Amino acid sequence: MTSLSTKLAELEAAGKPIQVGIIGAGKFGSTYISQSHRNKGVRLAAIADLSPERALSALRRTGFPEHKYDPTNSISLEEGLRQGNGSTAAGVCHVLLCYEHKKHIVMVKVEADVLAGLLLTREAKEAGIIYSMAYGDQPALIAEMIDWAQTTVFDVVCAGEGKKYLPQYHESTPDTVSNHYGSTKEQLVTGDFNPQMSNSFLDGTKSALEMAAVANECDLGSPSDGLKFPPCGAYDLPRVLRPKEDGGQPQKKGMVGVVSCLEMDGRWVFNYLRWGVYVVIEAPGDYQRDFFKQYGLKTDPTGKYTAQYKRYHLIGLELGISIATITVRGEPTADLKASEKLDGEGGFMAYGKLMTAEDSLAIEGLPIGLAHSIVPKNDIKKGHNLSWADVEYTDSPRPLQLGEKWRLPTGRDLRWLER
Repeated sequence: MTSLSTKLAELEAAGKPIQVGIIGAGKFGSTYISQSHRNKGVRLAAIADLSPERALSALRRTGFPEHKYDPTNSISLEEGLRQGNGSTAAGVCHVLLCYEHKKHIVMVKVEADVLAGLLLTREAKEAGIIYSMAYGDQPALIAEMIDWAQTTVFDVVCAGEGKKYLPQYHESTPDTVSNHYGSTKEQLVTGDFNPQMSNSFLDGTKSALEMAAVANECDLGSPSDGLKFPPCGAYDLPRVLRPKEDGGQPQKKGMVGVVSCLEMDGRWVFNYLRWGVYVVIEAPGDYQRDFFKQYGLKTDPTGKYTAQYKRYHLIGLELGISIATITVRGEPTADLKASEKLDGEGGFMAYGKLMTAEDSLAIEGLPIGLAHSIVPKNDIKKGHNLSWADVEYTDSPRPLQLGEKWRLPTGRDLRWLER
């Protein structure tokens, strides 16, 4: 199979580079911008952001060559943004616009993928375009490892990622997150640190969303009572994440799971996997079990289970893999008061919890991706699983419909920058 880099070099030589547009110049977008101008066969054609200054700042901070963009070149985006770049609903709107204009899309907003990914994938096929996870983000890397395991005919016992987690982080808010997250003062002033998004990484919401995305994409099971975040280092993955019947934590084989880099007393786990991904596999017989031993694989005490892992994910620095794969190979890779508004994932009001679709439907669970600006009907006790019955909402008009066109409020410009 011809390498992606070779194919990209051929596009460069032919003068037909891939045209890439970015919606949102936050952390993920900025990391891709930093690499994009070095990538043969690819041209960063435009950046769309509700704040033109944020887009310009991303270009400057990441070292994008000044001669390759025009800071005065801007237009108004007339449709596609109603609730801001970062909202789940806006993410779905952007996908629908891509379908309308026959543009492939790499979805970084995992909240939108979990909420409507199955429908968006179906619509993409009907539109003749590709809807893909984002390589460099943990769900796509986990899916890649699962595909490796299944292609080599190993049963997937558990797959997932590492995070920094303690039970008390459920009480974390955007005001306190920097104390827990570990960011330095210098990092906080760069513009890359988003307190609410970072808080969703700590309070368990982002983990639940990402594991839901992996479970949906790879047909794995989800724990019925939410993620447990066991403290676990890379070498202990086979022991901790073998099936419950064999002494591990997962309820059964074929589950998603997240491990914590912190012990319950706050000490760092030895050989932790905070930014990594993993897959635990099972030896189907004695021959394979002996092979694990011969080649020095770390296993559980029985020698039956082992793990493959990658210690880090590089978010937008690796996004070029998704772009090239799509275009070159055509493949996707606290208590609440009734008067208070929910403020979404990573906010002050609620955190997300992973559960199966059946369990969520049974309690009429409120998707975390839609928990923005919704008001509870009554006071809600801490720890309560929010349902549609707990909040005020309206069915009409529907917030999103296929083919629907949104108008941006007058005066809200988005800057499009190109070389």
